[in-house]
Amino acid sequence: MPMSVETLRQHLVDAFADAEIEIEDLAGDGDHYRARIVSSAFAGVPRVRQHQMVYAALKGQMGGELHALALETSAPAKEG
Repeated sequence: MPMSVETLRQHLVDAFADAEIEIEDLAGDGDHYRARIVSSAFAGVPRVRQHQMVYAALKGQMGGELHALALETSAPAKEG
């Protein structure tokens, strides 16, 4: 069974409470999403590790309920 955008969003909000999250269903099938996540949790963290953090937040559902997830992760831009 595919993962709904609401379920995906909830997993991400639970893991990254301060995040700005944008999710796009790429194929309209609940299996292929693009997510843009901006969170202070990513500050100073290499991109590969950021993506690993997102996969961990999905609690093993990547590759099962969720087939594909294109990620864009970053920390908030510093002001000043």
